[in-house]
Amino acid sequence: MSVSAGPTRDIFDTNGRALRHEGLRRANEKTVLTVVGFNASGVSNAEIARMSGLAPQTVSAILTKLEKEGLVERGAALRGRRGQPATPILLNKDGGYAIGVELGWRHADVMLLNLHGTVLGHRHVDYDYPDAGGIFDFIGQCVEDLKALVPQDHLDRLLDLGLAMPAGLADGIRRIGAPQEQVMQWQGLDAQAELATRTGLEVTLINDGNAACWAELIALTPPRPASIIYFLVSHFIGAGVIGDGALWSGHNGNAADMGMMLVQLDGRGPQQAYHIASLWALGQRLAEAGKPRDIAALAHWDWDEIESEVDSWIVDSAKVLARVAFNTSTVVDAPLVVIDTVLGPAITERLVTRFRSELAALPVLGIAPPMVATGRHGAVAPAIGAAELPLFNRYF
Repeated sequence: MSVSAGPTRDIFDTNGRALRHEGLRRANEKTVLTVVGFNASGVSNAEIARMSGLAPQTVSAILTKLEKEGLVERGAALRGRRGQPATPILLNKDGGYAIGVELGWRHADVMLLNLHGTVLGHRHVDYDYPDAGGIFDFIGQCVEDLKALVPQDHLDRLLDLGLAMPAGLADGIRRIGAPQEQVMQWQGLDAQAELATRTGLEVTLINDGNAACWAELIALTPPRPASIIYFLVSHFIGAGVIGDGALWSGHNGNAADMGMMLVQLDGRGPQQAYHIASLWALGQRLAEAGKPRDIAALAHWDWDEIESEVDSWIVDSAKVLARVAFNTSTVVDAPLVVIDTVLGPAITERLVTRFRSELAALPVLGIAPPMVATGRHGAVAPAIGAAELPLFNRYF
């Protein structure tokens, strides 16, 4: 669904917010980079000055520095306008690189992105549970493989690795059948330090739902709203909230874990949302129907054979997510909910369609429900966001 009727100003518009104190030069550089980076067709010096609130002379000096650092480049002069031809300033795609890692319950993804957010390389593995003794060897080798895709003269611009993980992995792997020795190993592991040592990169630890939420925010068509609610129906539920332009992370980095919200469905007692609206819950439903499926082999499922169970799961999941989304929207006042799954486009669109109906049918008065959009990244959203967030924080 289009969001054009929502915000009139993109969340990444700087709107004259630059700081003018001489000691805040770096903040002004980030302001200029943000203007350039989120205007992909290019902007002139004069437009950057107007959009950032900085003096034209300050903008020119900053652009000269950024160009020397390889972060921006000048495009072909735009002719056919009044006055002198304007030269568009563009973000240099080779100005920076980052690697994003999702270390999930049943799979791991490792991706290399450039400063344009383009995925340059991708490695993936499925497993029954993340093996504390081997998963970091796999990720370390993937990082080395992906480094080979960066031009040798730009390797010094690969500085960051974002690690997206679910909260409570050490205790949670019990629920997916991992042996006790794995639980013990994970409880003694510092995943962030482990990857920093193995890769030599600066590692940022991010909740997987927050990382995916950020990736979907960036993927939205401008003008992006300043607040969104996001769900990724995965092995459990990845979720995130952007509120007033800020990604909610919380004291422990795991804020907006909406999959843990309590819901009540059809007379059953209170349950956490992920007990109904998750791949794990679908697996439980299939097992009860005598049609067990290996969740790690999701890509090979015969969906026609399990249509009855999948359809009832979609109905219940949509009801639960609609209630969680509405209740969250009364706190966040978000004009947009983004729904995605790891189950592929067809199942995702069925869930989104049903979600819209359930949201509209809630018995509430005086509050307009938020608009609904389908996510664009699916299963790889956490890994993409894990790379994009460190790049954004470093440069924008």
